[in-house]
Amino acid sequence: MHEQLWFTAILNKYLGGVTTALLEALHIHPHDPAAPIPNYVAMQIVVFLLLVVFFLFVRSRLSMERPGAWQHVIESLVEFVQNQSREIIGHHSERFTPFLVTLGLFILACNLLGMIPSFESPTANPSVPLGCAVMAFSYYNVQGILQQGVLPYALHFTGPVWWLSWLMLPIEIISHLARMLSLTIRLFANIFAGDMVTLVFFSLVPIGIPVAFLLLHVGVSFLQSYIFVLLTTVYLQGAVATEH
Repeated sequence: MHEQLWFTAILNKYLGGVTTALLEALHIHPHDPAAPIPNYVAMQIVVFLLLVVFFLFVRSRLSMERPGAWQHVIESLVEFVQNQSREIIGHHSERFTPFLVTLGLFILACNLLGMIPSFESPTANPSVPLGCAVMAFSYYNVQGILQQGVLPYALHFTGPVWWLSWLMLPIEIISHLARMLSLTIRLFANIFAGDMVTLVFFSLVPIGIPVAFLLLHVGVSFLQSYIFVLLTTVYLQGAVATEH
């Protein structure tokens, strides 16, 4: 079992009993009833709190006349995601922007959290990338049903040729489920490898050289967040697109 981080120990000290009781009520038995909250869950709570504080800070300084630097950053990010969605999905794609921006920022913050001493990246645990992949999978399928209706959306899994539907249906289902696996493995493998490489070089050469790997890890963190959002946008396009 991994050693508890200090924030995890605090959560388990004050919320461990309640968490254990809740899990047992759901017939889920934690590995350690005295410390049911693992590090990756505690780190997601840290990310949530940091994002809430950050956006409260930005919200308190919104201005039409004199926008600040962070307001420019967030507005540029939202505009970038909107433009990308418009190019991939088409018009009326703005309604997907809040989900895509939130997903991207959450993943990015999780990726970068491990660079702070005494913390670790929750996305270096496969459960967190899997959770993000399940959210993306559920979101684009729900949006496809809302856009097209249950029956028309289900029929697009059977392919354009009706007499091959018996073959296309299982292939399409497997391919859609494989998307979750692909999103999970790509994000987890890159962040886990980045954390391990940085940790190894810090233990071997604590001065100088690890800085290059930290910068590389920052680049990988941004790139993997972008790829996750980009692929989710592409899947959304396939789900909400209608034939004309």
